[in-house]
Amino acid sequence: MIERWSRDQVLALAPDASSQKAAQGVAAAGKWSSRGTTGSVLYGECKGSGSKPYLACVDLSEPAYRCSCPSRKFPCKHALGLLLLWSADGVPAEEAAPQWVTEWLDGRAERAARSAARVEASRADAAGVADGEAAGKERVERAERAESVRHARVGAGLAELERWLADQIRQGLASSAEHDWDGLAKRLIDAQAPGVAGLVSRLTQVRAEDDWPGRLLEEYALVNLLAVAYRRRADLPGPLAQTVQIRTGFPVTKEEVLAGPAVRDHWHVLGGRDDEHDRLTARRVWLKGRATGRAALILSFAPQGQPLDASLVTGTTIDADLAFYPGAAPLRALVAARHPATPLAAGAAGRVGVSADEALDEVARVLAEDPWTESWPVVLAGVVPGRASVGGLPLHPRARDPWRLIAVSGGHPVTLAAEWTPQGLRPLTTWDDEGTAVIL
Repeated sequence: MIERWSRDQVLALAPDASSQKAAQGVAAAGKWSSRGTTGSVLYGECKGSGSKPYLACVDLSEPAYRCSCPSRKFPCKHALGLLLLWSADGVPAEEAAPQWVTEWLDGRAERAARSAARVEASRADAAGVADGEAAGKERVERAERAESVRHARVGAGLAELERWLADQIRQGLASSAEHDWDGLAKRLIDAQAPGVAGLVSRLTQVRAEDDWPGRLLEEYALVNLLAVAYRRRADLPGPLAQTVQIRTGFPVTKEEVLAGPAVRDHWHVLGGRDDEHDRLTARRVWLKGRATGRAALILSFAPQGQPLDASLVTGTTIDADLAFYPGAAPLRALVAARHPATPLAAGAAGRVGVSADEALDEVARVLAEDPWTESWPVVLAGVVPGRASVGGLPLHPRARDPWRLIAVSGGHPVTLAAEWTPQGLRPLTTWDDEGTAVIL
């Protein structure tokens, strides 16, 4: 039996505020001519504007969603409304699901099997099993030649960057101007160093902050460190050299990641947030391994208005294999496979909580391995939140006055999942006295 989600957890899956409101409008038993659950699947028929009801179902083990309505939002209001009913114990248990539900589940199982077969084929290919030795050698040689040309272009671009930074320091920070950063970022893109170009482009935001002189100097130092590390990458340990290349802008394909080793664990879904960049929305979901203690970041992207991945529910725990991107402090990962298992209690993430000092020690270790780390998930146990800090750790300026967290705490210690950043903590999730996840 899947552990019942809270209303908070369901509403957090909505793609926008209007979907949350619409879902609450259909979360009434009278709106559904039939509804049921087999324990791992919810299904129901919801009255719509036409003569036929909309068929909605949710596979809770993933989760995954299906609805016959024409909405382009995902999950739609009918799937969310059905989940809200279930969270309030308003969906009766049934022994078997209707045929239209089982057909959908069978189709998903077939697609999952094909995907797993492709992953295994990629791993075999990486090991040299799938291809002939001569063909594989030729492909490697072509890739090395192309990469050599790109390394030369990137090296020239970063050499210019080092000279530019030296000039900036000699002239003083007050001379920094937005048009200088824009032009430099464009030249770095031309030099095929998009990762560094992104770091330079965001300097405009830093300049707009109240404490911009110190922040700008920090950013200059990190950008310069990356340029120097790239120039001396041959002398670096292998994992750190990989980190430098990735942060410079050399891509690692999804196929390459999935072809590598995977880490199986019960992963606590700590929380997440969405960020908009130009016309693209990025969803960041943080995980923590129960047995391994490893942190993981699942990233997904979509154009604004398009659905994002909604398969990871904050406050739940999944039994899954994660494949990590390479690097000195691996964090970003892909879900390679999910295993059916009885989820752990909603409050189980509290068992991976640590003290504030232990969390800082973990962050310090990560920064020693990858000094360009911008965020890291931490789970703090036994901390009392205040208006500007939690457990003695400062909050991010945009996370000050966390009234919902303070209300849940009531002045008593709580377990808090948060995103560490150099500017302070960004609270994600806490747990009430009953172990129910409260999304912040």
